[in-house]
Amino acid sequence: MLARASVWLSENGYHVSVIGRNAEKMQVLLDENPTRMTPVMVDYTNLVELVDQLRRIQNEHGPIELVVAWIHSTGQHVLPCLIESFSHSQPWKLFQVSGSSLNLQEIKDRLAIPTHVSYHQIQLGFKIESGNSRWLTHAEISNGVIQSILEEKPEQVIGIIEPWENRP
Repeated sequence: MLARASVWLSENGYHVSVIGRNAEKMQVLLDENPTRMTPVMVDYTNLVELVDQLRRIQNEHGPIELVVAWIHSTGQHVLPCLIESFSHSQPWKLFQVSGSSLNLQEIKDRLAIPTHVSYHQIQLGFKIESGNSRWLTHAEISNGVIQSILEEKPEQVIGIIEPWENRP
């Protein structure tokens, strides 16, 4: 769902390391801009393997400048692991993408964000069109994430999250 955002980052000067679990989806993404993307095939809920891969990425490509992380509820320990893995004192930006039902303040309260990390939350909502509600498309999600990176707001909602009873 963040494929277009990954391609955009690579087209805008970033070397993008993409963490994924599906080799076929990863190959489709790499076909878009293979010279500035590194595939990292790892199940992010396996923290030992994730830490090894994060170290490898930094050793090969240098310090991390920006992280876009969409981590499902099964990976509740992943964000603290990321923050600790990038514990260098060099400033970096973290954009966390979350679903519409999550409480952003609760997420933020649980994290220990170092002062050199610029933390941004992106919440995904839904759209209402012609009286019907629908979830966001992959393009809308990526475009919203790109806009969030450009604007660097502390919190951003893509689509709407209220009225809650109108969600799809």
